[in-house]
Amino acid sequence: MPHWCHRGRPPHLSKTRSRLPLQVHTEIFTWVLQRLAEHGLVKGDRIGVDASTMEANAALRSIVRRETGEGYREMLKRLAAESGVETPTADELIRLDRKRQGKRLSNDDWSSPSDREAKIAKMKDGRTRLAYKPEHAVDLDTGAIVAAHIHPADQGDTTTLPDTLRAAETNLATVDAAPRPEDPAELVADKGYHSRNGLKDLEDGAWKSRIAEKKVPGVSRWHGDEEAQRAVYNNRARLRSGVAKEALRLRAELVERSFALTLDRGGMRRAWLRGCENLHKRYLIHVAGYNLGLIMRLLVGAGTPRELLPPIAACLLALTTAEGAAIVILAIVTDTEAAILIVSAKLPPPD
Repeated sequence: MPHWCHRGRPPHLSKTRSRLPLQVHTEIFTWVLQRLAEHGLVKGDRIGVDASTMEANAALRSIVRRETGEGYREMLKRLAAESGVETPTADELIRLDRKRQGKRLSNDDWSSPSDREAKIAKMKDGRTRLAYKPEHAVDLDTGAIVAAHIHPADQGDTTTLPDTLRAAETNLATVDAAPRPEDPAELVADKGYHSRNGLKDLEDGAWKSRIAEKKVPGVSRWHGDEEAQRAVYNNRARLRSGVAKEALRLRAELVERSFALTLDRGGMRRAWLRGCENLHKRYLIHVAGYNLGLIMRLLVGAGTPRELLPPIAACLLALTTAEGAAIVILAIVTDTEAAILIVSAKLPPPD
């Protein structure tokens, strides 16, 4: 591999990305969305929203305290010295860290010197890492991603939802499918997006919420907030229909599939760039490629070039002659290569 290659990517791609503003990458994403709309792959009637986690290109062991710049290992050595251990070993530091009282990693106290925007968060598999939070808005009728936003990993779903919805509205407006208060689109999300203030902001707007509600014991207390009460009850009523159950099923299927193909199969579960804006540029182009795969699947029946390759054809033929000889022919054919194996044998005479 050439000395300038890093994971198969030449450095000039990173230079080009840094020189072009985020707006250019957004316009490329919307241009691909317009091509989808030309093929009828953007409806804009039902939008599913969900978020995942992306491991940042920064190590958790290198974090430092915001106030003093003290590293985590240096802090443990200081605590060991205060407890009477002047030269602790690595095992002693691990035991001290495991047993010390009040152990917690807060983004208010700690940050990464290599990527200040990466936040400490728990990943989907339960690990604690420095991470970012990608959030998708997916057309539930076609599977197209109409908005893909990168948020700090320590922000909750109810906090990041307004920015993702604004991006979805802007992108849908470019294909004349933007929701309007007089013709709202359905917003389908899981329990993490349910909040009184969030539903109150969505009520009578461009989005008709179908957000799963958390089951809480006791009776809800509204404290005179009639607008929030009305929004929660209207959302609850919309959840009782069969349409809502179908929409929630599609959200779980299509939005999770978009994360599986972009993050896991697409190699973006681990970030190789630093900075939220720089990562957002790369992610928009990545998701645009995912959307182009929908057009490929519509036109040729396959979403990726590898899937387009025809399956291997194999044929096995056995022949016998009057003299007692046997010939076996095995032929294997692909779109670019062919192989033939011929085996002959002399059969023993019958007793």
